[in-house]
Amino acid sequence: MPAPSHSSPGRRRVWRVATPVAVLLCGVLFAVSAKQSDGMDLRGGRLTDLASVVRAERDEAGNLTARAAELNTEVETLSTQLGDRSVARAQRKVGALVDPAGLTEKTGTAVQVTLDDAPLDARLHYEDNPNDLVVHQQDIQAVANAMWSAGAVAVTIQGQRLISTTGIKCEGNQVTLHGLPYSPPYVIVGIGDPTAMETALATDPILAAYRDYVDLPGGGVSWDMIGLDQATAPAYTGLLDLTYATPMED
Repeated sequence: MPAPSHSSPGRRRVWRVATPVAVLLCGVLFAVSAKQSDGMDLRGGRLTDLASVVRAERDEAGNLTARAAELNTEVETLSTQLGDRSVARAQRKVGALVDPAGLTEKTGTAVQVTLDDAPLDARLHYEDNPNDLVVHQQDIQAVANAMWSAGAVAVTIQGQRLISTTGIKCEGNQVTLHGLPYSPPYVIVGIGDPTAMETALATDPILAAYRDYVDLPGGGVSWDMIGLDQATAPAYTGLLDLTYATPMED
């Protein structure tokens, strides 16, 4: 005699409905996960190496900047082929501003200043504020401003040409310049009269305060200034678009 069945018709109907629903929900979850991850590991294992992420972003920004420079050159080449008089007048005005705007290469005598953080061990054992022993954006800006005030015809930071719209921003333990992050040591080069620049750098009050933290007993920030017989500041090739705020209408 066959054993009686323990599954009622009602239970079988529940499983017939529940199983497809569960499978459908799993499919939906997989689809949502794939869309949100955008091709990356949701657990973020590959994003734990911050240095690699920074390098990748810097390389991408560098590639985009180079591409923008190529497109600007192409636009200028096409513009010179136009014979319109208004275009010719505009090109003459632009040509007169190219050099002072930092869009041409400059070579000449120079002064080089290198700023660096204090050694890590010195910062860890410093009794006062450890931030006193790191290079800040105002220190870098003070060097560049002193060079400009002394008549420098071109200034570079980490090899990048500074222009009137250049912003130096401190983000964590790095400084961002033209969208690219840099770590210390920071090398600032000014092309011009070395004597005038050295005098301006030596008498600047902000830099005098910085140098107070150079010769600390346990090790301080680094200051190095040398004259160069010749240095070259490359032309600025980045974006020239200005972004500014506009008032909201009532």
